[in-house]
Amino acid sequence: MLNQTAINKHSDVWNNCLRIIEQIIEPQQFATWFKPIVPVDFQQNTLTVEVPSHFFREYIEDAFLDVLKSTLKRVIGADAKLLYQVKPVSTEKPMVYPASDGNTPMNKAVSINTFHPAENPGPFVFPGLKKLVINPRLNPAFSFKNLIEGECNKMGITAGITISDRPGKTPFNPLFIFGGSGLGKTHLAQAIGIEITRKSPELVVLYLTGSEFKTQFMNAVNVHNKLADFLAFYMRIDVLIVDDIQDLASQGAQHAFFNIFNHLHQSGKQLIFTSDRAPVDLQNFEERLLSRFKWGLSVQLSQPDYNTRLSMLRSRCFREGVEVPEEVLEFLASRIKSNFRELEGVLISLIAHATLAHEDISLSLAEQVTGSLVSEQQNNISIEAVQSTVCDYFNITHEQMVSPCRKRQIVQARQIAMYLSRTLIPNCSLSTIGSEIGGKDHATVLHACTTVTDLMSTDKTFRQYVNDIHKMLVPMDR
Repeated sequence: MLNQTAINKHSDVWNNCLRIIEQIIEPQQFATWFKPIVPVDFQQNTLTVEVPSHFFREYIEDAFLDVLKSTLKRVIGADAKLLYQVKPVSTEKPMVYPASDGNTPMNKAVSINTFHPAENPGPFVFPGLKKLVINPRLNPAFSFKNLIEGECNKMGITAGITISDRPGKTPFNPLFIFGGSGLGKTHLAQAIGIEITRKSPELVVLYLTGSEFKTQFMNAVNVHNKLADFLAFYMRIDVLIVDDIQDLASQGAQHAFFNIFNHLHQSGKQLIFTSDRAPVDLQNFEERLLSRFKWGLSVQLSQPDYNTRLSMLRSRCFREGVEVPEEVLEFLASRIKSNFRELEGVLISLIAHATLAHEDISLSLAEQVTGSLVSEQQNNISIEAVQSTVCDYFNITHEQMVSPCRKRQIVQARQIAMYLSRTLIPNCSLSTIGSEIGGKDHATVLHACTTVTDLMSTDKTFRQYVNDIHKMLVPMDR
C-alpha cells in the first residue's frame, strides 16, 4: 500500500490504479472501459471519478467490481471508497452515484407482536430481534421524477400523488392498477411507495409480488407452522404494495390475504395492487376478494402515445448521461409503440452497441439495432376491424355475428372474432370484447378463447381459418 501522505492528487491515485488494472485485464477491455474514466476528486480515502454514462457505470460495476475493489485497497487502503460522477449532457449539476447500492428508501424499526416472542415472528424476521427494520424493497430508480406523464397514465399518477399525501385516507383505497406488460405498473406503484416514505417516514411500507406472498404463506404454513406470526407481520404494515396480484391464485393464500386486507383496510392502511388484467377479468379468485379489489379506484394504463414515448426517451438519455440525436429519438419513438419497457430496452441496446463499437449514435445504427430486436409494429387494430374481417371471410353479416344465433358457422365466427380481438389488441379487456361482440359477458369471451385454442390444436381446417384471418389483419410483409 502506498503511503497516504504521498498521495495528494486524484490523478495520482487513479494513475496508480490504472497501472495495476492494466496488468490484470485484456488490453481491449482496458482501452474500452478504463481509459474513458476521468478522476475528479480524492478526499478522506474516497476517490471520485467521472464516467461517460449511467450505462457505462453499471457495466463497470457488473464486469469489473472485484478488480476495482482489490486495486483500490492496494493503492488507498482497506477503507477505500469509490464514487461515480456521470458526465452531464447539459449545464445541469452532475449526478453522483456511490460504488455500492444507492440510497434506497427505508422504514423505521417496528415491534412485531407474536405468540412466541423468542422465535421467528414473520417472513422477514430473524430470531432474537425485538425490533425489526423492514426493508420496503423499493427501487429508487422508480420515482415520480423518472416517470413520464401522458394520457396513458395521467389518472394513475394523479391518484398516486394524492395517495402519497394522505395514504389510507383517500377514496383511492385500494388502488388497483392494471394494464399490459411494460406499461409502467410497477414503476407507478413503487413511485407511490417511495413518495410515501419521503413524506411520511413514520409509516412502514412494503412492496412484494403476488407470487412472493404465496410462497411466504406456503412456507409459514407447511414448513415453519407459523401462520399466526405470518399474519401478525403483515398486519403491522402501513402501506402494502402487491405487484402482479393475479399470481395470488391459491385458495389458502387468498384466505390469508383476505384477512390481512380486511385488517389493514379497516385500520386505515393503504393498499396498492397491480395486475395484467382488470379485477373483473381475474380468474380463480374468491368473489369476496374480487369485490374488495373494486372498493377503491381501478386505473388502466394504456399504450403511450408518440409524444409520451419521445419524452420518455429524452428523459432516459439525460439520466444515462448520453447525447442522442433528436432524429434517432424520433425514429425510436415512431418505431416502438407497444410499451415503455421495450422502448427503454432498445435505447439501452443502442447505447451499448455504440459504446462497444466506438461508434457515434446515428440513425443508421438505430435502424440496425431495432431491426434485430424489434418486430415490425402492427397497425392499430380495433374490435370493429376484427369483426369486419371475420364476417368477410365467412361471408356473413355483422348483424348475424352479434345476434343470438346458435348456428355452428355463426358461433365459430363469433368465437374467432373474440379470440383474435384478445390476441391482437393490447390491453383490451374481456368485458370490452364481449360488450362489442354480441353483448356477451367476460366469462363467455374467456370460454370462446379457450375453445378456439383447443380447436386450433386438434382441427387442421379450423386452424387454417384462424391463420388466414390473422394474416388478413396482420400481413406478413408489413
